[in-house]
Order: sequence, then C-alpha cells, then structure tokens
Amino acid sequence: MITHARTSAARFLGYEITTQHANQIITDGRRKANGSIRLRVPGDVIKAKCTRYMSRGKPERRSELLNDEDHSIISRYGSEYRGIVQYYLLAGDVHRLDRLHWVMVTSLLKTLAGKYDSSVSKMARKYGATIETPYGPRRCLQVSVDRGEGRKPLVATFGGIPLRRQKNAVLRDRESVPATPRRTELVHRLLAGRCELCGQTDKVRVHQIRKLSDLGQPGQPDQPEWVQIMTRRRRKTLVVCATCHAKIHHEQPTTITT
Repeated sequence: MITHARTSAARFLGYEITTQHANQIITDGRRKANGSIRLRVPGDVIKAKCTRYMSRGKPERRSELLNDEDHSIISRYGSEYRGIVQYYLLAGDVHRLDRLHWVMVTSLLKTLAGKYDSSVSKMARKYGATIETPYGPRRCLQVSVDRGEGRKPLVATFGGIPLRRQKNAVLRDRESVPATPRRTELVHRLLAGRCELCGQTDKVRVHQIRKLSDLGQPGQPDQPEWVQIMTRRRRKTLVVCATCHAKIHHEQPTTITT
C-alpha cells in the first residue's frame, strides 16, 4: 500500500511514519525540517494501553494483584510501563505517553490502597521517591526489601523515566521466552521452613480457614496471637509447626518470638 507521507501516516512496527513540514523552522538559512522523516506514537496505541488499567473510563485497581507483595506489585507495573516507553523512545512525540503514566500510576496507587484498605494519597506519600536521571531528578514510586546483612536490598521502581526522544535508542525485539510458572507466596513461606508463630525451624504445615470473616473484626479483645497475625496480613493461611498447630486447634494462646 502506498501512503502519502505528508497528509497521512504509514504504520510500521507500531510507529506512525510521516514527513515533516514546517516552514517557520529555519536553521542555517534553510528549512531543514521539511521533508525529514518523523516517527510518532499512534493515538490508538496509547488508548489501547490505557484501557487495560481502566474501568468505566477511569483508572481502576487490579484485583488479581491484591494478595501479592508490595515489591511484586510495583515491579510488575514498573516493568510494563518501562517496556512501552522504551519501545517508543525513537518517536518525536514520546511525551504523549504521559497520559499512560497518569493512568498506570493511579491504577497502581488504587491497587495498593485496596490492599491496605487505605487511600491513594497515603500510598503516594508512603512509596513516593526521587531518583536521578540524565535529565535531572524525577519523581517515582519505589519500594525496597531488605535481604539481610551483606546483601543488596531488592528495589522495585515505577516511573522515573524521562519522556524525551532518544535518537540513538536501540529497539531489541527479542524472541518471546516461554513463561515459567511462578511460585506463589504460600510456596515461598513453606520453603522457608519457619513457623510464623514461634519461629522454630521444624517441619511446618499450613493452618487454613474458610474465610477471613470467620476470624471476627480486627482489634477485638482477647484475640489469640494467630488470629491477630492472620487478620493483620489478610491471609487465610498460616505456616506453623506441629506444636503451634495443635495449640491453635485446642484454642490455647501461643507466643511470638522476634
């Protein structure tokens, strides 16, 4: 198909390709902008990417992520946003992706707020950070997980990418790698082999309840420690040793060691 590059745009590899025409831009006495090839971010691409994080025309939380760790949630949003932005860094109007940034950051904050039954503004203050970039400091959302002495913490970041065109950006269209199933949080807790009540590293098992409402309202007096932990974590499972498991079923209080 033949496309008139000045009056319309050709689509190639997700970009819109046109030629520029600006008589008012004069460099060294010449209209050097005229006839130059220009790459643009298609408007329908921005709309389609935003739709994934919206409901009824507004940014919405992702319910499937509510039970994930904070690091996992922010890391997932960050990798999705970074992949889109870095692909369109060759476009002259890459700044138009600020719409996508606003939708995604609002969805991310609503997801975190839904997890902790809090507000978007509180989550923004809790995870807000500033990082340095080649174009100066940029605001972002960031969470750090301490991994103990001698090991660097795990850091997940969303945003902080300058929406500036990079003429020398390299697009790496890598072959897709078959996804390997991730271990769930419960599996990681079981593999740790540590009782979440007394801290013993003995053979562990999982104590499970039918639903969180069976535990009653949080903060009630005389609640056993295991009920308080499950209510605070909003988890229907608790990894415990055999002794603590027996005490739970006999409704005997257990102590926590830190």
